[in-house]
Amino acid sequence: MSVTIDVKGLPAERISVVPSPLAELGMALHALSEPGHHPELQGWVTAVSSRLDPCLADRLCEADFLWRTTFSDVFAPFAGLPGRRGLPGGTLAEDLDLLDKLTDEQFVDAALEFTCHPHYTQQSAGPLGDPELRRRALDLAAARGPVQERFARRLLAEPPTVRAWFRQLVLDCDEAFFADTWARLQPQLAADARHKTELLRRKGPAEALSSLSGAVSLDEEAGIVTIDKLLVGRGSTGDGGLILVPTSLGWPHVMVLHRYDWQPVITYPAKATRPKAPTVEQLTLRMEALAHPARLRLCRHLARSPHSTSELADAHGMSAPEISRHLAVLKKAGLITSCRQGRYVQHQLDLAAVSRLGSDFIEGVLR
Repeated sequence: MSVTIDVKGLPAERISVVPSPLAELGMALHALSEPGHHPELQGWVTAVSSRLDPCLADRLCEADFLWRTTFSDVFAPFAGLPGRRGLPGGTLAEDLDLLDKLTDEQFVDAALEFTCHPHYTQQSAGPLGDPELRRRALDLAAARGPVQERFARRLLAEPPTVRAWFRQLVLDCDEAFFADTWARLQPQLAADARHKTELLRRKGPAEALSSLSGAVSLDEEAGIVTIDKLLVGRGSTGDGGLILVPTSLGWPHVMVLHRYDWQPVITYPAKATRPKAPTVEQLTLRMEALAHPARLRLCRHLARSPHSTSELADAHGMSAPEISRHLAVLKKAGLITSCRQGRYVQHQLDLAAVSRLGSDFIEGVLR
């Protein structure tokens, strides 16, 4: 499973690395509503939440589906501009001016993304122009609760009013907490963007893209960017560009905007010092390897000390070939290590790999 972006024929000069204050505000709102996704931000979340005006907190709850369960494309309006070569604004006000340039159809479709995902990569009239999509949007909004249903009905009935409401909400968040946060983060993000741009210039797109995250790679021959995620999606740059947006608040998420007729965007964690996370395939192998009761029993022995195949066979009442097959599965999953000592090969559980499995799994499903 992965998201792919077709970049065939895309020149390096149409790949841009640019921070976006509006996108980072979206990440900030997500972290505030889902602090469990971002344990590193616990101090910041606590500080902001403790001084948040109750009225503003209530308004944030009204539309939290825009950033809580998904990351709405309204936070990347530059991607929806005609020509598909727009760039993020240098300030929050400039990003909001770009938001004003989206059509009502684009704004509504992006804001109701949580209800219209099957049509994300297809040409569609959207809920404003398609009665069936409109009905489906309202049904799914109702399933999420009365607050979301009221918001969806208001959005479908009065897009300009809701757009103005959203703009004011963003400005109030900026005044309440984000201006200080952005002032602290912007230099870091700008430095990361300069570094990635220089890497792109000196070593090419493949090197630059792989530096974003262990989950991102480029097949130069096929002209395909692959983002390793637990979902399937396809996008294309066509005659437009590709935007890379660094975030300081977004880890472990690697967000991919691949909406039909919008410019593709990859939002990646700016911190480059994290250990490489396992791929979705590696996570699957590890979960499957540990799902077998015989292999779990083997892990109990191998966690205590190294054992040879014959020792394990005697201990478990199994044949050596059976033990070897189970060990091969564990080794392929990266859960055991083996080394030769004299005539025997000793196997041992990789405790570091197993201890990371929970956090690796969480990072994989949140990526």
